[in-house]
Amino acid sequence: MFTAPDPGLLRLRVSLRAVLGIGLAIAATGASGLSLSASITSGLAALLALFTVGDATVRRQAVTTALLPVAGLPVLALATALQELPPARDAAFLAVVFGGVYARRWGPRGHALGIFAFMMFFAVQFLHTEPAQLPGLGAAVVLAVAVAGAVRFGPWCLERRTPPAAVPAPPGGRGLSRPTTRQAFQATVACGLALAAGQILSGDRWYWAVGAAWWIFVNTASRGETLVRGWRRVFGTLAGIAAGFVTALPLHGAPVPTAVVAAVCVFGIFYTAALSYSWMMFFVTVMAGLCYGLLGVLDPALLVLRLEETLAGALAAALAVAVVLPVTTHAATDGWIQRALICVRACTAEAARGLAGDPGADPARRVAELELLLGRVRVSVAPLLHPLSPLTARRSRARRIVTLLDECAGQVRELAAIAADRDAGHDSRLTAACLRVEAAVEALLTPGAVPPAAAQAPLGTDRALACLHGLEAALLRLAAPVKSSPRSPLVPF
Repeated sequence: MFTAPDPGLLRLRVSLRAVLGIGLAIAATGASGLSLSASITSGLAALLALFTVGDATVRRQAVTTALLPVAGLPVLALATALQELPPARDAAFLAVVFGGVYARRWGPRGHALGIFAFMMFFAVQFLHTEPAQLPGLGAAVVLAVAVAGAVRFGPWCLERRTPPAAVPAPPGGRGLSRPTTRQAFQATVACGLALAAGQILSGDRWYWAVGAAWWIFVNTASRGETLVRGWRRVFGTLAGIAAGFVTALPLHGAPVPTAVVAAVCVFGIFYTAALSYSWMMFFVTVMAGLCYGLLGVLDPALLVLRLEETLAGALAAALAVAVVLPVTTHAATDGWIQRALICVRACTAEAARGLAGDPGADPARRVAELELLLGRVRVSVAPLLHPLSPLTARRSRARRIVTLLDECAGQVRELAAIAADRDAGHDSRLTAACLRVEAAVEALLTPGAVPPAAAQAPLGTDRALACLHGLEAALLRLAAPVKSSPRSPLVPF
């Protein structure tokens, strides 16, 4: 978290912007004469507006931000109306869970609106909202989104200079095999189990178990990813509760020091989100304790209950992904590896066109796509590389694949840089080298295919030819980990 690179200090600036946006939203709510509950709701709405909206263009981000109240206010009203009708409330909550996850099929906008709707239902449970409070909370949501949008899209619009990276869509499918449909059923079952377990633990704070189960399913695609994310959530919550004993509890809800610590927590949430889910949950847990302190209900037993509810949610998520339309880590990882290999082939072809003098060739665009796909490969294999994983053969295979794919990416990046130099010229041997790269990729993608024999190292000092040879060699070495059984030790082909 502290040593990861931050090109252009983008994470730092986004985190500082979040502190400013959320702080201004809460200040505006307080200045409007709204209640403490409305101020807390305002802070949550502003945080979500700044955290979850991730469309590819600033224009689409602005539209999604404007639509957040459209998705959230009806859910806020529904949750408030059903607050005193537990069976109907629970059924509605699970319906919101299913709809919120299913909406991810419409990309970043559906993802953001689904999260916002879920959190509005959650906020009603957290604050024990009464119907008389609904107008104030609704006004706070609209005001917070407006303030957060003004901060995000005003002078501090970082996205105009640094557009967010497009997140690769998971492999497609139809019916129950579609990732969003499958995960919607998994999340609904997990939240149903968490709801039941949470209510056994506490009739008042059961919603923490549901919230834990819901968030574990965000940005996961396989059984292994979900299990690892659940563990990280529990670990981060445990650490946050320990910190809460020495921060939130001694403050007793004092406004000024609570606001200072809360600002630090907001900064920590945004700064660590892309690097460590455990650290992000640490800051979320401390901030939740601060909110309870402001509401005057914080005590050590409540912090312990928070951990118990989180553990119940994590176990419910683990059970759901194990029995409801499960997708193994191996299957998910292989899908991303295949897409990365196809992109390597496309990068090579695009670079070859550039070296041949084609002005329309754009290998840099393909390289950027490859970097995103390799990021998904790393996320997918993370469960296999976890220190607690007992699957040594799979861990060795996964580590070897990631190393060789990184080597391929390095060769492709250099090849693209050479192709960008229009004075580089074209060597007739490049065509044959590109064909060998394509053959090596095809052998990796075709079940039962035998990898081609390695070519001799090129003579001379042609950099592009050397890159293609290095790329071919890395692809041939990938045959062993990619085509071997995931459960068996690696054997050379």
